[in-house]
Amino acid sequence: MVPPRVAAEDELIRRAQTGDRAAADVLLRQHYDRVYAIARRITGNDADALDATQDALIAIVRGLPRYDGRAAFSTWVYRVTTNACLDELRRRRRRPLPTEVVPDALSTGPETQWEDMLAQRDELDTGLMQLPEQYRAPLVLRDVIGMDYAEIAAALELAPGTVRSRIARGRAALANALAGNQTDPLDRQRERDD
Repeated sequence: MVPPRVAAEDELIRRAQTGDRAAADVLLRQHYDRVYAIARRITGNDADALDATQDALIAIVRGLPRYDGRAAFSTWVYRVTTNACLDELRRRRRRPLPTEVVPDALSTGPETQWEDMLAQRDELDTGLMQLPEQYRAPLVLRDVIGMDYAEIAAALELAPGTVRSRIARGRAALANALAGNQTDPLDRQRERDD
């Protein structure tokens, strides 16, 4: 027996594939938060995440007629989103870098729990941005979104073993970056592979 939520989503997909804009809108609204969360973590900032999210949503609507149901709809959505993020990162590399603005004075206000949380999030985002794309995407899909290895393999069109190794290497490199270590575990791995 198909759970009611899945049956309702299947019906929305079928209607959206036949051109029902209201059904497509409901599908996009149901998946928007996850799409944006993936985009935010992969791109590392709000502006690029919003661009990638918009591109992903457009690609989802355009690709709906080709969605064949072989993978779960959410897995397909994550694959489209990841591809949109990687495209955004490629576009970003071609943009000129902005100049850094130095603040006039440091704020001396007391640190609050909220500021600590924001600082940790920024530190995590900075660490994620130091990872090569091939490690960042699987790591975000696993540790932020909570997808299982098979779903990630389907979304990224990789072998499950490749997904596992990229997540392991990505986690090691991220831990290293967050700890401020100088020796990159990815470099050590490359040396062993040579």
